[in-house]
Amino acid sequence: MPVYKRILLKLSGESLMGDKQYGIDERRLDEYARQIAEIVQMGVQVGIVVGGGNIFRGLSGAAKGFDRVQGDQMGMLATIINGLALNSALLNKNIKSCVLTAVGMEPIGEAYSKQKAVERLLKGETVILSGGTGNPYFTTDTGASLRAIEIEADVLLKGTRVDGIYTADPEKDNNAAKFDEITYDEIYRRNLKVMDLTATTMCKENNMPIYVFDMDTAGNLKKVIDGEKIGTLVKK
Repeated sequence: MPVYKRILLKLSGESLMGDKQYGIDERRLDEYARQIAEIVQMGVQVGIVVGGGNIFRGLSGAAKGFDRVQGDQMGMLATIINGLALNSALLNKNIKSCVLTAVGMEPIGEAYSKQKAVERLLKGETVILSGGTGNPYFTTDTGASLRAIEIEADVLLKGTRVDGIYTADPEKDNNAAKFDEITYDEIYRRNLKVMDLTATTMCKENNMPIYVFDMDTAGNLKKVIDGEKIGTLVKK
């Protein structure tokens, strides 16, 4: 039996690039859709937030001269493009899904509300929550934390290319040690870059556990849902 009934899955935009330098890798997209379909068929209610860094990142744009607010708005549109791509991939696997957007985008996506998202989840639809929070100066990590809390998810699953949280960047430090569990306060003390400070604080204040795992290895999402300890759990 699944250990979680309702999840919020956070995927990075960069991960959708796969081996490409920009945009969406169709094979990576298909593999993500396959993993998501697998847990939906187990009866898990799935909400998804996808970043937009594979297309445009507002903060990076601001560093290059873009107005910060308009740069962040461009980033919101990038998350919607990724959301549409994932929605199409899920539909191709006969998984009912929809795109809800934080900014008005009809007919591309329906306007987000908690009531609408929960209603769709209860009907067995996968709900892709795009457009971040709808406001500039907030990351999609914060958007994922907000949506996880709003839809009353059991856990926020952060799918990355690393298999959990380490004392240092394991891609740069061979001596980095992995945590099986860690508290929010320990993340603050160690200044670990799990999610941005606002996102982590929101989860702490609302007692929303975060589970960080490697999404790029096929089958790992189901392992998390089955209760296998392959990543790192963040809790109080």
